[in-house]
Order: sequence, then structure tokens, then C-alpha cells
Amino acid sequence: MPMPNPTVSFVVPCYKLAHLLPECLNSILGQTYSDFEVLIMDDCSPDNTEEVARSFQDPRVKHIRNDPNLGALQNYNKGISLCRGRYVWLISADDYLQRPFVLERYVALMDAHPRIGYTFCPAVGVINGKETGRLDYSAYGERDRVIRGRVFLQTLLGYNLILAPTVMARRECYEKISLFPINPVWADVPIDLIWGGDWYLWCIFALHGDIGYFAEPMVCYREHDLSSTSIVTKENMENCFYAEVAVLWKIKEKADEAGFRDVSKTCLLAVVYVYACHLMTKQFRSGVSTVTMTQFEESLCRNTTSERERNWVRGRVLAEMGAKHHERGNVASTREYYGRATDVDSWLIKVQVKKLLLSLGKPGDYLRRSFSRIA
Repeated sequence: MPMPNPTVSFVVPCYKLAHLLPECLNSILGQTYSDFEVLIMDDCSPDNTEEVARSFQDPRVKHIRNDPNLGALQNYNKGISLCRGRYVWLISADDYLQRPFVLERYVALMDAHPRIGYTFCPAVGVINGKETGRLDYSAYGERDRVIRGRVFLQTLLGYNLILAPTVMARRECYEKISLFPINPVWADVPIDLIWGGDWYLWCIFALHGDIGYFAEPMVCYREHDLSSTSIVTKENMENCFYAEVAVLWKIKEKADEAGFRDVSKTCLLAVVYVYACHLMTKQFRSGVSTVTMTQFEESLCRNTTSERERNWVRGRVLAEMGAKHHERGNVASTREYYGRATDVDSWLIKVQVKKLLLSLGKPGDYLRRSFSRIA
């Protein structure tokens, strides 16, 4: 007689992380909610991942070895495709569940609210084996709640506050909406979405359903040199830039198709901020990204054929760069970029005012600080 499908499938990608795998697996097997399976996705790891995996005699644990190595995103997708559970929890072998009741809480919430596409919580940082406390950037307030997807998306487009190991999603989100995109070409540029791929999924899922959130940090996220984030931001910084931009333009495209004008506008504002950050030098965990005005122009022209939209973005990118120079006390550069911004888009009234205040010297600085809404 065939075994019934479990409610939850844990997908545990593992590459060169055999030494950390036991802590991850024990945190899953120790959950108060027990109706799950665990798929250890061994991506042809050169260490003893298989030996460690097979040391766990629990029948819910399955070891799957790829040969040859598939790479992170294809490994994730393979694991998801093999899942039998209604819910999928993707957690790397270097992360672990901190609370034994987290799965029970997640399942209860998603069972009670069929419109929830995924649930997450803040993460606890782990450095050199020691828990460092809640990672505040991964928190979305101080109370548990169910959030309308498009409302949450307005925040998520600004930055990816969700850490992947804290997420449990409905399997149908992956099956009906999107898996991890594999080597897409966006705006004529080949992109590896190992950077930004999970952000893309959380955004696109939020277009289609609500989001569950628990304020208590219940999952541990390890920060170390072997993490995919550290490796990606060290090896291919240019790809990180193109990936961030592509995610935002792609979500805008989907929002336009669905007629969500508010989301589309937020995407453009987020695009402006990302372009400006990279033009001014953006710090990542393991590297720094700086793009040129030429690269910015090429990207902008590839991503939209509307000259009106291009000018809208250009003007605001230049204005944002002016604001960043002002924060650094560089008056000459502030004046230059504000001037360039208003030359492109004369309807940037707030920038016109800032330019005027700048010309007044110290009295202007005082007025700018006084009228913070303008600044």
C-alpha cells in the first residue's frame, strides 16, 4: 500500500557543507510537527555529504546525489520537482531551525489561510558557530500578521528583507507561477540569477497571493565564506548589478500585464534607487559594485523603449545621486547632479527647490533640515 504524501517537503541543498549538515537535519527532525520528508540534494559534493546523510536512519530523510554537478539553481529546482509535500521549505545545509515549533506554527497558519502563498519570519544570525541575535533587516514589524501580497510587495521591491531559509511556500507557487529562472537573457544580457533569484520568486509570488509573517525569529542563518551569498558577491559583481536590475524590470513587466499600476510605479522607483546605488558604489558582503554612466544608459535603453520613461528614470537617478553627494558633503557634485536632473526633467519640482536652497549656502541648509519633507 503506497504511503500518503507528507504535508511538508524540506529541500536541503548541500555542496561542501557536510560538516554543517547534521545541525540542519537535527533541527528539522526535532520539530513538534512530524508529517514531512527531507530531500538532501547533494550536488556532487566532493566531501562526505553522502556518508553524513546516510548516517540518519529516519525514513523521512532521503539522500539524492547529482552527477554531474547541476549548480545551485538547477539543484533547487530538481529538489522542488521531486517534492511530494503540499508545502516546500528550501533550507541550505548551513542553516537550521532554531525553534522546535516553527514548522507547526507555519503549517497551522497556511492551512487556515489558503490565499497565503508563503510564510516567513526574521532570521537569527550565526557567525563562527555563535548566534548573534535577530537580523533586524529581515524583520517586517513586531507582530504576527497576514499581509496582502501587493501591499507587502511595495516594501519587498525596495530591498529583499526575506532570507530564503525562513520561507515555507506552497508547492503550487513553484509549479504554477515560477521555479528559479535558469540563466535567463534579460534585455539582451545573459544573467545568472543565483543572485536575486529568490528575491524574484518572493516578488512574483506576492503578485498572486498573500504573505504570512511571524515576528519571532525562529530560523538561523549562517554567515560564512562558503555561503552562496559570499561566493556570488565575490566572484561576479557585474552579474549582481544586472540581476538586481533585471528582477525589478521583470516584476514591472508582470505588473503591467496584470494592470497593477501602483506596483509598476513602485518598480520604477526601485529601479531608480538601484541604478543610483550602483553608480555611487554599492557595498555587498564580499565586494563592491560600481557601474559607469555608459553602463547605466545601456541598461536603461535595453530595458525600456519609451523615451518618456527613460527620461523619467534618468532624471530621478541623477537627482538621487545628487542627494547622495549632499549626504557626503560634496556641494559641487550635488549642484552638478541636481542641475543635470532638472535639465532632463523640468517637472522635478522638489529638486528645483533643493537646488535653490543649495545656492543659499548655510541658510539653505538650515531650511532644508527644517523642511524635511522637501529634503
